[in-house]
Amino acid sequence: MGDRKKQLIIVRGGGDIATGTIHKLRRCGYPVLVLETGYPSAIRRQAAFSEAMYDGSSQVEGMVCVHVKDFQEAEEMMARGYVAMLEDASCQVLKEVRPWALVDAILAKRNLGTNRQMADKTIALGPGFFAGRDVDLVIETMRGHNLGRIIGCGEASPNTGVPGVIAGYGKERVIHSPATGILTALVSIGDQVRKDQVIGRIVTGQGEVEVKATLDGLLRGFIRPGYPVTKGLKIADIDPREGEIANCFTISDKARCIAGSVLEGLLYLEEKQEASL
Repeated sequence: MGDRKKQLIIVRGGGDIATGTIHKLRRCGYPVLVLETGYPSAIRRQAAFSEAMYDGSSQVEGMVCVHVKDFQEAEEMMARGYVAMLEDASCQVLKEVRPWALVDAILAKRNLGTNRQMADKTIALGPGFFAGRDVDLVIETMRGHNLGRIIGCGEASPNTGVPGVIAGYGKERVIHSPATGILTALVSIGDQVRKDQVIGRIVTGQGEVEVKATLDGLLRGFIRPGYPVTKGLKIADIDPREGEIANCFTISDKARCIAGSVLEGLLYLEEKQEASL
């Protein structure tokens, strides 16, 4: 086994599911560099490191992620124990460094350019990748019996577009933008909302369109105010369990499960690699 402090892991994406993986890898001693777009669209923003792209830094469960301008600054921040985040959707940093491993955690439901040549160990989350061809391993992200399953050959389950059920509610928990325009928020993540309550407005070229809550509960996620949304885009998430306010600000069970599988997958690949020497 190598020295973990020298085993750089690059993670593509810094949303809430990716954050579970990033958090676990950093806690286990790996330096982690996150590559993000300039304007991330995370819904569960209070549990997503991607907010560092806007605010300069973000903190999730006591861990700090810092937005850096280049790889040199990233090295400095990682040496100090921080997670580093770089605006680099096209992975240009790979021209400067070859990571020990690369994890695609964008969850775009399609491959945005990740391939096995990017690192000695490659893992992707969710559908859009074929394990053994595009990457070494794929992690199942669909809730249910196979959540977190490590796939060595083949693909994850296709995207159904149906959210997981919480307290008997599935698709009702998710709110999609009713129009294209700029979002204005009237409530904050963690607030209690009631069905049909106006929680935001979309400013369009023709005026304003109201965004209404779909059920009673806690606003677990809401896309960043001022974000240019498109009609149909997922913009909010309601948890019907009004007593579970801590869930709005912490890593989810799904993200933790997937994170454990990523860690297991990397250790498996390391063991396999060393056994072949």
